[in-house]
Amino acid sequence: MTKSETLQALADKLGVTRKQVSEMLDALVALAYSETKKSGEFTIPGLGKLQKKHRAARMGRNPATGEQIQIAAKTVVKFRVAKAAKDSIL
Repeated sequence: MTKSETLQALADKLGVTRKQVSEMLDALVALAYSETKKSGEFTIPGLGKLQKKHRAARMGRNPATGEQIQIAAKTVVKFRVAKAAKDSIL
């Protein structure tokens, strides 16, 4: 489903304009980004949770040469699907 199709489906279901749905969706995304950055996690009830995780430095291997390389530590964002979402989809 494309963004346009999603906006139209939500607009039809809620009885509002596509522009209002688009603004709400953009606000939700901005809130998710800022809260995840600030507190480390953001939950959308019934769907899942964005979590900021620290990944430690580790040794890796260059697949082309086989040479061992050091992979630096970094922070990544993960999405954990809620149990309710898993149960309703599977």
